[in-house]
Amino acid sequence: MAKKKDRTDELIDEMLKDRDPEEILGESGLLKELTKRFVERALEGELTDHLGYEKCSVDGKNTGNSRNGKSSKSLISSNGQMEIEVPRDRNGDFDPQLVKKRQRRLPGFDEKVIFLYAQGMTTREIQEYLFELYGVEVSPTLISNVTDAVLEDVVAWQSRPLDAVYPVVFLDAIHLKIRNSGRVETRAVYLALGITLEGNKDLLGLWVGESEGAKFWLNILTELESRGVRDILIACIDGLKGFPESIESVFPQTQIQLCIVHMIRNSLRYVSWKERKAVARDLRTIYTAATVEAAEKALDTFSDTWGERFPIIPKIWRSNWENIIPFFSYPGPIRKVIYTTNAVESINAGLKKVTKKRGAFPSPDSVRKILYLAIQRISKKWTRPIHNWPAALNYFTIVFGDRVPV
Repeated sequence: MAKKKDRTDELIDEMLKDRDPEEILGESGLLKELTKRFVERALEGELTDHLGYEKCSVDGKNTGNSRNGKSSKSLISSNGQMEIEVPRDRNGDFDPQLVKKRQRRLPGFDEKVIFLYAQGMTTREIQEYLFELYGVEVSPTLISNVTDAVLEDVVAWQSRPLDAVYPVVFLDAIHLKIRNSGRVETRAVYLALGITLEGNKDLLGLWVGESEGAKFWLNILTELESRGVRDILIACIDGLKGFPESIESVFPQTQIQLCIVHMIRNSLRYVSWKERKAVARDLRTIYTAATVEAAEKALDTFSDTWGERFPIIPKIWRSNWENIIPFFSYPGPIRKVIYTTNAVESINAGLKKVTKKRGAFPSPDSVRKILYLAIQRISKKWTRPIHNWPAALNYFTIVFGDRVPV
């Protein structure tokens, strides 16, 4: 038995009958006209509620207030720009809620702009997109004002309380071009990715600095402490000079571990594409060694094989050996957590995706907005704990004892 259509379906069918897509969705289409009428009817309803009586009703006599015509207002919506008639009262104290005084955009438009901004689109691209799709002309100032609302979320996110203990924290930085007093400067954006006791990834914050330096990292670590972090078991870092000392001054018990991926990447910078595969294969024998002694022997072998052609590579590894070798004292599950920097790499890749179109950012706040939105999107994919986390956590409790809460 066919389901009987309700009155709403019948009305919709009647409105859509014999109409082409342009008549429904176009600049002067049905959808836009319905939105306009809905808004105007809703505003009329708000005024009736405010006055306490229906239009033309005798109940309005001697109430001290009455309807006083309408004023035109231009609104931007996700369906384009439209003119609406806003009813007024004689006393001038009617304060509509659906479209507030001085409001120029309907709900949904700001969210659309922020979504486009979060995809990495530039202000000019957003302008062109909105004009082509909706016939709406918006200024760069409007787009900036809409996206500035994100800064409140950034401040709240950046100051939120953190866990007391993180088994592993990856400390890294990317570099972006930012305008400053008419000049374009390369600035470091610092990232701290924590692994929680549950094995989940948590980006603790992002900071825009003057340049990458141990002193700025010290400020970041102090901030993490003020937000509730009491202990970091292992901190994975790059080879920045003075970085270990900065960490030790705030978290003296933290084990410093040089990021293996950074070591590999830095080493391969000096190798041609033709030889990279062979060099990477021989480097692998170093960081996959079972013991420190085996790793040292592998490094000697690598030096014998490649040292004459690339003398800088063995030098890099030997000069950082003190902060590499802790890796070999850990059992397999902990090594995997430390070495597997997929989370860090995925963040960096996601951030580069939304920043690559920009020659230079106009301000540090513009960087914070776009990166925060990108991070929120990236973190939605972090739905599961790190692979084999229970085994790693078990070893953490053995290696670090009472420092791991139970």
